[in-house]
Amino acid sequence: MTPLNTFVFDTNVLISAALSKFSISAQAYDRAVIDGSVAVSETLIEEFIEVIFRKKLDRYFLSDEERLEPILFLETNAKKFETFEKINASKDHKDNMILELAVAAQASCIITGDKKHLLTLHPFRGIPIVSPADFLKMF
Repeated sequence: MTPLNTFVFDTNVLISAALSKFSISAQAYDRAVIDGSVAVSETLIEEFIEVIFRKKLDRYFLSDEERLEPILFLETNAKKFETFEKINASKDHKDNMILELAVAAQASCIITGDKKHLLTLHPFRGIPIVSPADFLKMF
């Protein structure tokens, strides 16, 4: 992979990376930041913020400041793209925003833990869709 690669991360992988800095998801996320760029859309950032502040995640974060850290890291280290094409390819309509972002960013790869919906679409319009573990094997 070259530094010109652009990667799209599903929210579930971003949350996993935020919860454990030593997880496979965190390793994949760190690798993408180092070896390319991470693409985000306003919709993806909004969903990430909404999910990270869910009550069920209270036991993982001692404070709101701990929640803000991964949000600020994402906003600082990601490249923002606007999505223009509406895609309706996933059975889970929330996953379509990931596909829309990948197409808009001309992504090199989508990284997800969603085995039921996104991974079954691999590849999507020539864009590989892989798990965080498989992403790490690409290097």
